[in-house]
Amino acid sequence: MEPTITKQDIRKVSKADLQLWLSANKHPKFRAKQIDEWLWQKGKRSFDEMTNLSKDLRQSLNENFVINGLTVDEFQISTDGTIKLRLKLHDGLLIEGVLIPADDRFTACVSSQVGCSLTCKFCATGQMKRMRNLEVAEIFDQVVILNEICNEYYGSNLTNVVYMGMGEPLLNYKNVLESINRLTSEEGLHMGARRITVSTAGIAKMIVKLADDNGRINLALSLHAANDAKRDKIMPINEQNNLDILKDALRYYADASGRLLYFEYIIFNNFNDKEEDALELVEFCRGLPCKVNIIEYNPVSGTGMGRAQYDKVLAFQQIVADNGIKITLRRSRGKDIDAACGQLANKKATA
Repeated sequence: MEPTITKQDIRKVSKADLQLWLSANKHPKFRAKQIDEWLWQKGKRSFDEMTNLSKDLRQSLNENFVINGLTVDEFQISTDGTIKLRLKLHDGLLIEGVLIPADDRFTACVSSQVGCSLTCKFCATGQMKRMRNLEVAEIFDQVVILNEICNEYYGSNLTNVVYMGMGEPLLNYKNVLESINRLTSEEGLHMGARRITVSTAGIAKMIVKLADDNGRINLALSLHAANDAKRDKIMPINEQNNLDILKDALRYYADASGRLLYFEYIIFNNFNDKEEDALELVEFCRGLPCKVNIIEYNPVSGTGMGRAQYDKVLAFQQIVADNGIKITLRRSRGKDIDAACGQLANKKATA
């Protein structure tokens, strides 16, 4: 039996190495620039779509390389217009991507890992073990696919990208940062950096590193409790990155970037929805240029966590606002589909 030859993913090949390969195979070097444009500016996932290349070159590319693209494995659309995709990677693993339309904003929510290692109590992804980090191109493809769907369903390009899907972005730091560069570069999708938000559960040293490496993007912290004892219960990462340590890192990021910080606060029934919780949140926010997004919880089976009563949510919001903190209530989206992060992929992975 002949040995199986594994083709290299062309999106992992540098432009310089691609030029060498082209020359060795008697193709002009300038074709490397054209191939790069098809891959990263136009987001094509097939050599056959590269119509300004000769038929011989396209055939040679097909024989020697692959494009390990994503495929849509399941499609769900909510009555509120939210679209959720289960996406299959080239090795058969599953992730999620979400398109969230809101007025004139169209936001892609993308994953950075297959599963997650942080085991946050309330999260469906936290019930999955982390299988691996996503590659740069796999993150990039989520944006391209969601943009195609956005154009098809809403006649618009994406306006925003948030790294708030499956996984902890700062634990896949190198690939996340390079994917942002691909999204914002003139040689990529040329999106505005201010339209991109990275959400973290709170890894202080990586927040500082992100400030040093790329302070142009928005940073969101999944806070969910402004009390170390409570946060320890639902987010084990807090034991090594307590609120005082996090606040120092967040202040550093705000100073370096000049950007507003965003705090995501899922409000849970009889856990973090009381007046004292609101006042602790106010105290944490003091001295930071920030905005709080209260998020209604999409319940996940087996977590023991429930959605807070709506009147308590409104009362909580009012207390925070009365103390001078910018705060917005983000209503739950996609209630009639597998809305919670990781829910769709986890259901199928364990079915």
